Amino acid sequence: MKPRRARRRTEEVLPSFRARPFDQPLCRRILPNRRNARILCGNRTIDPASRRAAAEEDSASVSPDRAEAPVMRLLKEGQEILVQIAKEPLGNKGARITSHIALPGRYLVYMPTIHHIGVSRKITSEEERLRLRNIILENRGALTGGIIVRTAGAGRPEEELKADLKYLTTLWNEIRTKAERTKAPALLHRDLDLVQRILRDTLSPDFKSIRVDHEAEYERILDFVSRSQPSLVGHVKLWNRETSLFEEFGIQAEIDKALRPKVWLKSGGFIVINQTEALVAVDVNTGKYVGKTNRLEDTIVKTNIDAVKEIVRQIRLRDLGGIIVIDFIDMDERRNRQKVVQALEEALRHDRAPTSILSINEFGLVALTRKRVKQSLERTLCEPCHYCSGAGWIKSPGTVCLEILAEARKMASHVEGKSLTLRINPEVAHRLKSREGALLSELEAITGKDVIIKSDPSVHQERFEIF
Repeated sequence: MKPRRARRRTEEVLPSFRARPFDQPLCRRILPNRRNARILCGNRTIDPASRRAAAEEDSASVSPDRAEAPVMRLLKEGQEILVQIAKEPLGNKGARITSHIALPGRYLVYMPTIHHIGVSRKITSEEERLRLRNIILENRGALTGGIIVRTAGAGRPEEELKADLKYLTTLWNEIRTKAERTKAPALLHRDLDLVQRILRDTLSPDFKSIRVDHEAEYERILDFVSRSQPSLVGHVKLWNRETSLFEEFGIQAEIDKALRPKVWLKSGGFIVINQTEALVAVDVNTGKYVGKTNRLEDTIVKTNIDAVKEIVRQIRLRDLGGIIVIDFIDMDERRNRQKVVQALEEALRHDRAPTSILSINEFGLVALTRKRVKQSLERTLCEPCHYCSGAGWIKSPGTVCLEILAEARKMASHVEGKSLTLRINPEVAHRLKSREGALLSELEAITGKDVIIKSDPSVHQERFEIF
């Protein structure tokens, strides 16, 4: 979802929840059928979600501490406020918005409401960190607000950083000017679309080519790259072959696999990933892998470490966030449990989203949190099953047969005639007639009538009609 900056009107102040819901008109246009957005008040400052763009880039705090203030003094009903969507609606939860604006550029993030100069913690060279910090301090002039140098800024010449800073300050001035002239609710700024954001954040000379299979999108990408990194324009290629671009490079197959709960490991083991409203559960199993030594512990450790790489890959590919609990295979030796945790920490080091790992317990459970600002791949591409209503399970034909027997017993005296008609799903009909018709004979004995079965594929497996 694209971060949006908007002018909103406070609809209601809720002291007990320390949260303010905002009026719905803008939310209905941007996010149809969603509940009101909320801006939360923590113990010190209004929703420190300004970290959304900066937390993954810098370990230092980006929000100054403030003494706790009564909620009623922070916002009043009808008050207009400039906000940004920090987290899109997830499940039954409304959107999270923040009054701390963060404007990401190619190399920098500008945050006009705080005062902090920082450098990505992923830039480890102290010499480079000092160089980047000095460039910002020397070129910010009278500009107020905070600036974070992103990981992509490492090694970039001063002119490129200055150009990015100029772009962001100009953008902020445009947003502020528009806000002063506009009455809430109104959309003031929309971030780049998905393709352009990916190019802005990841495109580098290391890319061999950028292939596009849509002519209009190809022209937009050419225009964007020519403005942002003109030296790479030649890397953009239009894909006009008969075969699908996704199929040619195996992308569609990866998407299909990413929507399945079970993922096989190269060693023969497998992992199972299940998303719930509260958390994501990952289970590790040895599967077909029997190991190369006589020690069971060695086999288990090998499977767990192999699983770590695939788990992290799937977390990023599926864009999983929130609380993630991994159930590794139990290991007896503490040093082996620590080895698995270290492998997990190393694998997550390259993840752009901020993560926090708790130590592994004696049962092999590891809990980690990963920043989540939008829906996962599954929730984006899929919808709840209309057949099972999203439960993932339906009653078995045998269970439905027992329900039919119970219902027939109650209805027998109310059905006139010598026969009774049963309209059911074909799977249930097959079960009813199986085992030499034992269930069907029992049904006829209960009702004292001949039973006529009408098998209908359009009938839900859990439904039946008796008449």
